[in-house]
This record gives sequence, structure tokens and C-alpha cells, in this order.
Amino acid sequence: MILLYSIFADQWNNVPPRPLYSGGEGGIQQGTRMSLRLLHERQFHDHQAAARARDLRASDYAFTDDSYLGHESWIAAAFAALGDVRGQRVLDLGCGHGMASVVLARRGGLVTACDLSLGYVREADTRAEANGVTPRFVVCDGNRLPFADRSFERIWGNAILHHLDLNVAAAELRRVLIPGGIGVFCEPWAGNRWLSLARSVLPYPGKHRTADESPLAHRDLHRLRAVFPSLTVRGHQLLSMLGRVVRHHRLVTSLAWCDEMLLRRLPRWQRYCRYVVVVVRKDGA
Repeated sequence: MILLYSIFADQWNNVPPRPLYSGGEGGIQQGTRMSLRLLHERQFHDHQAAARARDLRASDYAFTDDSYLGHESWIAAAFAALGDVRGQRVLDLGCGHGMASVVLARRGGLVTACDLSLGYVREADTRAEANGVTPRFVVCDGNRLPFADRSFERIWGNAILHHLDLNVAAAELRRVLIPGGIGVFCEPWAGNRWLSLARSVLPYPGKHRTADESPLAHRDLHRLRAVFPSLTVRGHQLLSMLGRVVRHHRLVTSLAWCDEMLLRRLPRWQRYCRYVVVVVRKDGA
């Protein structure tokens, strides 16, 4: 089932209106820029999803949990941070192709998956059906979630926070989590200036991004920590990030082992990693 929620709508499911920005003419102008950014984001990802739909065959939708959990080195560790999701209400924020939604549902989670792109939500819905699970799918804006307060015990997100305005979205995440609820997010990291340079100039497989997005940075962690004081961050892929440009399985596996040893002994070097896993917990009421 797919539920549509207009990115310009004010109400759904009895959630009170929450303007993106307020505060006079400057706030209106900023809100207009945000609306344009949302449109560009949606168009970009709908176009990307349409291209994928042309290439996907019926047999491509079925997959095993291990194939998803092992496709990047941080995914399995991030899933472990979610804990046992059996019987838990789980939000897959920015679900994209829906593979995480399927894995969460197969683990017994009561999954709601949302994305700005109707094209990607259609793909995710098809993938869920092919794998015998039935998450609820919602098309909506991640900055204004159309869910009641305290709707979820867990939130999962893979490469979604850096698309959002965390001045707005952080409070939304806290609002929809129950007290004690946990959110786990995997994000590209901006802490390595050489990596930032490489991202801007080097070609590599899967290099597709919108004009407005940029990797998560320290200022974004400050915004999140203001809402979630107990936030933790762990870096992944230091040497093994070379796997993005060097397709040599044995070499990349060896570099991943080196990463594990090196980052355990020198945790401060995590600041130079390619990706981070951010874990937040809603403390108090």
C-alpha cells in the first residue's frame, strides 16, 4: 500500500500544521527556497528511479538479507545498533529502493517506509511484494513527517540526513520517536578534505547526487546533538574507501581488515573516514 502526502500539505493523520519556516519576509523567502529544493530533489530521484525501472527485471527484486547487509561495510554494524526490531514500529526514512524496509520487515519490524520520490516508493513497494513482506509506504517530505507524536520505537535512515534541513528535521525525528526510542543513520562524511576533493573531481561508479546535497559535517552533528545530547558517531571506511575506484576484492578485503585494526587502536582517525553511523536516542519524555 502506498500513501501519498503532498510536500506542500499542512495536515495528514491529524498532525497539526508545522510551517517549514517562519519569522517575517526572510522566513517566507527561505521557505520558498526550501520548496524549490524539494521539487528539485523529487524530480532528480523520480528521474533516477525511472531509469532503474527500465533496467530492472522481475527476477532482480528478490534478494537475501546478507546481500544487503554486506553490500557496504557499515550496514551490518548499523543494523546491529538498532537492536531487536521484532514487534517494534520502525520508520525507514528515505527508503529509496526499499531493501532496508524488506530486511526490517523480515526481522519482524512493523515497518513504515517513506520517501520524497514516488518513483522510488513504487520500486520499494514492488520489491516488498517480491519478497513477501508488507510494509506501509508513504510519499512525503522528511522535514515534515506526516506521523503522530511517538509513532515509532526505531528509525532507520541510509544517506538521508544530508538531504534534510536538520534545523527542522532533528526536532521532527525526536517528535515521532517514543521516549527511549533509537534512530540509526548512515551518512557520507565531510571530515576528510582530501576525500572531499576526490568526490568533486574523480569519476567513480554510482556517483550521482543532487546539486544541493553535501556530506554530513560537524555543524550538522551540532544541530543533531542539540536535540539528542546522547548522540554517538562511528566512522567507517578509511583505507578501504579505495574500493570505490579500485575493483579488486582481495585488496579491498585486506584494507577493510586494516581499517578495523587501525580505527580500534586510533579512534580519532574516524574523522577521516568516508562514512559515519550516527546513533541517536530520545531521552526523557
